[in-house]
Amino acid sequence: MPCLTKSPRFLSLKCPPSNFSLFQKLNLIPNYRRLSAKMEPQSSTTLVLCGKSSEENEAARLLKINNVLKLPGGSPVTAVLHSEAENRERIDGDDSFRINSYMNFLSTSRFGKLLVYSPKLASTHDVVSNNFLDLPIGAVCVADVQFKGRGRSKNVWESPKGCLLFSFTLQMEDGRIVPLVQYVVCLAMTEAINDVCRRNGMPCLDVRIKWPNDLYLDGLKVGGILCTSTYKDKKFNVSAGIGLNVNNEKPTTCLNAILQRLGYVSHQLQREDIVAAFFNKFESFYDIFISQGFQALEELYYKTWLHSGQRVIIQEKSENQDQVSENVVTIQGLTSSGYLLAATEDGETCELHPDGNSFDFFKGLVRRKVA
Repeated sequence: MPCLTKSPRFLSLKCPPSNFSLFQKLNLIPNYRRLSAKMEPQSSTTLVLCGKSSEENEAARLLKINNVLKLPGGSPVTAVLHSEAENRERIDGDDSFRINSYMNFLSTSRFGKLLVYSPKLASTHDVVSNNFLDLPIGAVCVADVQFKGRGRSKNVWESPKGCLLFSFTLQMEDGRIVPLVQYVVCLAMTEAINDVCRRNGMPCLDVRIKWPNDLYLDGLKVGGILCTSTYKDKKFNVSAGIGLNVNNEKPTTCLNAILQRLGYVSHQLQREDIVAAFFNKFESFYDIFISQGFQALEELYYKTWLHSGQRVIIQEKSENQDQVSENVVTIQGLTSSGYLLAATEDGETCELHPDGNSFDFFKGLVRRKVA
């Protein structure tokens, strides 16, 4: 197996069954008199813009006036200000993302303050990545449903109602730490979920991180993270996307199903509360990450992930490729470059890399000796 020697790539979601979903395209009738789930060829995609303060609302107004927002393939886009939309109660209805509720709970100074919302969208990630230079840093795109989400190895993800689906922008200068930001995102989401639980008098949920970017609850996958980046003008433009099963039990389980099992039938977690809590937590973690490094967050991260002390079998081919040997290693943590740090049975320290071929990273690991 080849050994990866470069810094870790952003690693996307492990591909589940084809009927699963995490990120999706929208058809909102421009006059807001009805929302249609039926796609029409080349129909205009409506994006609802809203800001937390007058500054973000002015940015939203300019995005609409200048008509700069775009989608892949040149699909037509209609930008609508939330404050000017007709029949706003349809946008803020029971099945839709409640924009006002989200804004009321958000308490950040940078992240999440400009919202781009769509009931049905191909991919929230495509919205932020294709419009990165026109959106303020920290802008977020949220969709109720998406049907062409992005996953690992160009896999397509479909997402039903009940998923929390959003992507946002951030900008970084130090390329050495860019691969680690996905771990900060994962940690912020696990902490945000429990912040909302505590605020609503619910028991905390034991959502755990499966390296590098999946979220698990009761042994089942409930979410995942996708981070991508481009380099321009000596800065890394990062698009971070999150999908989380909040109120849809298929194909695995969801947060509210676990709460109901615990006897909390009348209380449910809301997507708006979780994404706002995420940004409140992420902004704090991100500032620590930039100023002190990921080491300042490692202790909390290791309390949340699944792998401390985990024993993994590494399959390695001989030099002439005709024999395969198996070696057992024990995971110790993360290396400074973001890969898995492990120890062999004879005490040798090694770094574990995905081989780039397996969907399950723990079934395709390659080890490299750490000096």
